[in-house]
Amino acid sequence: MRRVTQKIFLLIVISGLFAFFLHNQWSKHHFAFSSLPSDDLKSMAMFSWLRWDSEHELDGSQYSPLASQAHRKATIRSVCDEHNLTRTSYVLDRKVAAQLYVEHSHKFLYCEVPKVGCSNWKRIILLLNNSLGRTPGDLKHYQVHGSKQLKQLGAYPPEVQKQLLANYTKVMFTRDPLERVVSAYRDKFLHVDDVYYSKTIANQIKRTLGIDPKLNLTFEQFAQFIIQENPSYRDTHWKPMYELCDPCSIKYDFIGKFTTITEDADYVLKMIGAPEDLKYPTIKHHSNDSRTGEDLTIRYLD
Repeated sequence: MRRVTQKIFLLIVISGLFAFFLHNQWSKHHFAFSSLPSDDLKSMAMFSWLRWDSEHELDGSQYSPLASQAHRKATIRSVCDEHNLTRTSYVLDRKVAAQLYVEHSHKFLYCEVPKVGCSNWKRIILLLNNSLGRTPGDLKHYQVHGSKQLKQLGAYPPEVQKQLLANYTKVMFTRDPLERVVSAYRDKFLHVDDVYYSKTIANQIKRTLGIDPKLNLTFEQFAQFIIQENPSYRDTHWKPMYELCDPCSIKYDFIGKFTTITEDADYVLKMIGAPEDLKYPTIKHHSNDSRTGEDLTIRYLD
């Protein structure tokens, strides 16, 4: 399992994902550092400046959504420049446009990142434009993800897309990538009610890896599949966040984090002039499951 963990870790580092999600507490865990060969450690010199400042980001008594933005945006710019990911002449990728949701009444653009509270953000958008329900709890999971009232930026002509990107408040939320991978596995492959993933996709993965289809898909096998699959066909639930939202080319007005989602979401709602009584909900699809946090993620990766 450790070899798989090393590969996942290096995959994330090389791709630049840590620019947006690295939580400084992860640097304390052996699976992130001590298990890696010295040559690999040399290639990760950027850790010293990619880590979120613990006093600034993690202490709830001092945390400020507004104050966090300068640090988060500077981190993104640094990594984008380091890896030459910023394009001077930019045409919005159709896959990125499909991740951006438009809410016209509040001039709001939200980039959907699965496993980072996206279902609840869709509830917020539907309530903002008075499409469905009166409270977040009125909107069931299938209504949220199947609603035709949700408008994607990709549905508009390129010139309109450009205008909306220039004039609307653009927001994306991020999550530690290792935690997000574990969350995707638990949500999609440990629940038989989601037949598409627990059966169809799981069987595809097992065929790819040459695994007995009668056996349950383990996390280690899922991780191995992510490492070797064709990136062009990667599912959005575990596709790298920078590929989903392209923060190197799109200048987001607010970068939120899953660890501070309540404070960040409240700040965003104030930014766009949402009704004062509208709050970001804490609704979970599988309400009886514990949240995939740091401790649980460590158990999966150890």
